[in-house]
Amino acid sequence: MTHRHAVVLGGSMAGLLTARVLTEHFERVTIVERDEVEGDWSAESVEHAVRRGVPQGRHAHGLLAAGLNVVEGLFPGAARELAAAGVPVGDVLGNVRFCANGYRLKQAPIGMEALSFSRPYLEAYVRAKVFARPGVTVRGGTDVVGVEADAARTRVTGARIQSRGGDPEVLGADLVVDATGRGSRAPRWLAELGYQRPQEERLHVDLAYVSRRYRVDPALLDGDIAIIIGPSAAAPRGGAVMLQEGGRAVITLFGILGDHAPLDDAGYRAYAKRLPLPYVSDIIEASEPLEDEAVKFRYPGSTRYRYDRLRRFPLGFVVLGDAMCSFNPMYGQGMSVAGVEALKLGESLARGGELDAPRFFRAVRPVVDIPWQIATGGDAALPGVDGPRDARTRMVNRYLDRLYATAAHDEVVSLAFSRVTNLLDPPTALLRPGIARRVLGRRRLATV
Repeated sequence: MTHRHAVVLGGSMAGLLTARVLTEHFERVTIVERDEVEGDWSAESVEHAVRRGVPQGRHAHGLLAAGLNVVEGLFPGAARELAAAGVPVGDVLGNVRFCANGYRLKQAPIGMEALSFSRPYLEAYVRAKVFARPGVTVRGGTDVVGVEADAARTRVTGARIQSRGGDPEVLGADLVVDATGRGSRAPRWLAELGYQRPQEERLHVDLAYVSRRYRVDPALLDGDIAIIIGPSAAAPRGGAVMLQEGGRAVITLFGILGDHAPLDDAGYRAYAKRLPLPYVSDIIEASEPLEDEAVKFRYPGSTRYRYDRLRRFPLGFVVLGDAMCSFNPMYGQGMSVAGVEALKLGESLARGGELDAPRFFRAVRPVVDIPWQIATGGDAALPGVDGPRDARTRMVNRYLDRLYATAAHDEVVSLAFSRVTNLLDPPTALLRPGIARRVLGRRRLATV
């Protein structure tokens, strides 16, 4: 222990994983969360526990292999414990049916676990583990008003908070971590302290998730725990079936730029029938809905705040998770990236001395660069999305078209693609000679 007190603003997955890491470096860790939260983990406690602060909690969520590695490292035995509690478990490639650009990628067991769960259930599990850690205090039902700084405005010394019905107060801290998500006010707080706001990068997609819970016979998935159909240029809409704890499944349909699924039963089913492949629609038609109508979550677009480019930053303050970069959720990257960022924060603290926030932001830049490239590159390939249209982008998209077609029958290429989308390898791994030869063919490769 080299520090006394850390305050984490936000008790969602990013905040919880960060708090867990901070318990190894601080005597006390306080989590400030707008919603009322408890440390109970049971099927009964999370049956309808979609928090107001996580409106996307009703929809399909995934934890990529990189994210599961983080959870397992912070909570040893987590995958085994969740599986024993009824969370469907399988192989990340062998039991997850992934379809890209109209192709079903070749499946084969590769020895990496995947879990299929509801967001409230996973979050409740992690929250129970974190709340049980020595030195952790939770301030639920509490709003974050701002940050407190010293007279010179060179250091953040705490957070200004206000409980419901209570008086404003200052919660002093050696370190304040903003993990408040897409609604983060850190750029405004920096400006109020006399610092430069971070540059923003945005890509508008107007995505909508429309989801409905079903009672699904697992046999319909033929051994898979999840089915994911990604959008294509020819059909820019997709869907997912995720088996969950409690014998249920969530089915999510998604589309961009206003092409959103209807909420009523007939419209929902008709929309599913027009997906690039029939797998999701077939399961809808053969399953029993547990809700009269679907629910909707709208996402305007991906946003990245370039904290890594700031030269000055106050001591005692740092930003991570969706507050730093919010990805299009159809790529399933958010929780996993936040977990890796939390580990990077722990590595920075382990060096001892004062946390150098600009150095931390530079350290996590490649952690963010890769999923940002995957998400924005995939979105830019869809018609109507105002993304890059230069020669390099067109060449990459043509290569990916051939890669998807190859991965439909080539296990090696499918594995390489899976490792990239699970954030285990960088996108450049898809251009390695051994993969490129399979994608382009030896003769074609020689002319490229």
